Amino acid sequence: MIVLRLVDRILARIEGWLIIAMLSLMVIFTFFQVVLRGLYTHGHLPWANTLMGQIDWSEPFVRLLVLWITFLGASLLTRDGKHIQIDLFSSILPPRWLPLRDFILSTVCASLCAMMIKVCVDYLSMEMEFGGTMFLALPTWTGQIILPAGFGLLLVHFLVKAVDQGIQTVRSIRE
Repeated sequence: MIVLRLVDRILARIEGWLIIAMLSLMVIFTFFQVVLRGLYTHGHLPWANTLMGQIDWSEPFVRLLVLWITFLGASLLTRDGKHIQIDLFSSILPPRWLPLRDFILSTVCASLCAMMIKVCVDYLSMEMEFGGTMFLALPTWTGQIILPAGFGLLLVHFLVKAVDQGIQTVRSIRE
């Protein structure tokens, strides 16, 4: 259990730093594009348009970063228990049964994440066979690797929660 919590903490720290780095890149590239468009449109500077043509890959790159930040943010929120939850049983069940409910929900969510990993890996293998490219002539599957990786991160966090809730459930039943 200590190892799972350590892995969970390390992943959360890495996720946080990745979010900061990616968000910074998004702001920098978007700001640079806006400035260059303004210089070309309002300042009538042709070199700004030429430079915009040289970094035309930055717009799809920023869109891809949005997808990565979404999965990393969802993973961090899941770890902290701040993800979207539909909670019908909290008001119905007695408090001593809530750990069991949380254990079941975390286990089901972990199972769903595992299924989604399989689906995403199949999707990536089709993308690899198709051989499409995105910006800078990179294969499309390289940007979409976040799909199985993101669900993998969610799976780890849900497994840690399931183990924690399982331990709490056993303790509450013994009492």
